[in-house]
Amino acid sequence: MSASVEKSIAIKAPDFRVLEVRIKGASPFVQHRFHNKAAMIAAQEAGSQARSKKVREPKDFEDLYHKAMHISREGWCGIPAGAFRNAMISACRTVGYKMTHAKLGAMVLADGFDKEDGTPLVRIDGEPRQHFSHARNDNGSVDIRCRPMWEEWGATVRIRFDAGMFSETDIVNLMMRVGMQVGVGEGRPDSRDSAGLGWGLFELVA
Repeated sequence: MSASVEKSIAIKAPDFRVLEVRIKGASPFVQHRFHNKAAMIAAQEAGSQARSKKVREPKDFEDLYHKAMHISREGWCGIPAGAFRNAMISACRTVGYKMTHAKLGAMVLADGFDKEDGTPLVRIDGEPRQHFSHARNDNGSVDIRCRPMWEEWGATVRIRFDAGMFSETDIVNLMMRVGMQVGVGEGRPDSRDSAGLGWGLFELVA
């Protein structure tokens, strides 16, 4: 009779859980959806001819305002789920947690998808208005931009996390840091292009 061989298990089965976090905006949320893909594709297909035939069309600020929004297939406005996930990963720097580990341990579930490009979205509550601001182009010239701004907003963010890496309290505390230190959207404190305007901050609703 052969002796039984005991096998040690080095990798545990994943234990994923979902936590709903309700947030309320503490500062305005401003969105800028990249919508110039079609124009860029047309210009690249035209090659050098595009420069000689380029005509400067008048700006339709109303059209630009609507194009800057992420609209779901069902018709509601949303914030890219990746914005919250990236913000959570970035917030790990405030406590010395490895960002590469955080990428594997938490993700934000989508409420729907952008009707144009399929971007996963978290539904935003509130009504936007047009916000005009100046911006500097790559060539140094100043331009006027029109973006949707939510002065009062909120959302329910559903986070799927690895319970072997994070506890529920870890996720809550991480989202608190996102809301107070990182932010989401345009003009957030953690903007890669500037120090931000203090937009996109939020607090957790008990």
